[in-house]
Amino acid sequence: MTNVSDAAKMDKLKARASYVGAAINVFQTLIKIGFGILGQSAALIADGVHSLSDLLSDLLVIIAVRLGSREADHDHPYGHRRFETIATVILGVGLIVVGGAITWSVLERMASPEHLPVPNVLSLAIAAVSILVNEWLYHYTKRIAKKTRSKLLLANAWHQRSDAISSLVVLFGIGAVMLGYPLADAVAAIVVALMVAKIGLNLVFQSIKELVDTSLPPALVAEISTAIHAIDGVEGIHLLRTRQMGEDALIDAHIVVDPRITVSEGHMIGDIVRDDLIRRFDDVMDVLVHVDPEDDESLQEQSRPLSRVEVQRLLDHYLVAFNWVIDDFRIHYLDGQIEVEVILPFTISEHAQQLEAIKTQCRLMRVEVKKIDNVFVFFKV
Repeated sequence: MTNVSDAAKMDKLKARASYVGAAINVFQTLIKIGFGILGQSAALIADGVHSLSDLLSDLLVIIAVRLGSREADHDHPYGHRRFETIATVILGVGLIVVGGAITWSVLERMASPEHLPVPNVLSLAIAAVSILVNEWLYHYTKRIAKKTRSKLLLANAWHQRSDAISSLVVLFGIGAVMLGYPLADAVAAIVVALMVAKIGLNLVFQSIKELVDTSLPPALVAEISTAIHAIDGVEGIHLLRTRQMGEDALIDAHIVVDPRITVSEGHMIGDIVRDDLIRRFDDVMDVLVHVDPEDDESLQEQSRPLSRVEVQRLLDHYLVAFNWVIDDFRIHYLDGQIEVEVILPFTISEHAQQLEAIKTQCRLMRVEVKKIDNVFVFFKV
């Protein structure tokens, strides 16, 4: 997990990539739409609209990064990374609308093929330049997306790659028209529009999965489980839940430890699990570890167990004649029952009659109190 200083650097990198993409897409939108009109290419105009959607996505990324980079607060204790996820949904819906509008417009024009415009060589050149520019922008954005672990930026990178592919389709469409296939440019425009819509659908579905707290990929969850099992003191895992928040992952783990260790040792093992997962997995932002003395997931619902106060009252009742000698007692909650450890000073071991009377009363308490599975007597040196 990155610290605050590193996180600030990552946010600056994401913003810079978005500003570079926005500047290039402003230029491409003007050039493609302008020369698409002058060169009479419906596909190039559609590609210009695609570049415009790229520009809008860049602006959306800039806003989302600014909102998502804010520190956690009282109302958002897990931070604001979901703003990036919401922005991705908006971006996806926008792409679907753009793709549908372009397809509808071109289909209407194809109803009268004799009126379809014939593109010229200038449109062909613009499409070729656009392929090179967008391919470079794709690699640039993708590199920063991987470095910052930003799904939104990676989605935007693929958006840039789709623009390069759509320009390639436009290139073939315009070339085919010039070779005597008048419908080729219109068909190319529809292909581009469908590509835009498909990218939008993918973004929406992926983001919705994150918003409804879909688990991390099974292979990654298995890797996390293996890492937890390998930690000294962990005897098992009976519940492992994961979810995504922006580029960060959150984990809830219920680990099983030796039921007879102290609370502080169990807590220490839980801290080791948390720190180890955050150190080993870059995406993991936080881990909530619940320490259990046994795998209680398969246990049927039990009645409420005896509390410490209630056990104290039972000991006061059954060992009323020996309260003065009881040093302490411990309780273990296991298998839906409890075990009680009565701790006596070592000097009592020298008084056989008194010790036997204490043991007799402990056995009686175990028999008469159904919720008590066993009572042990220990000596404190």
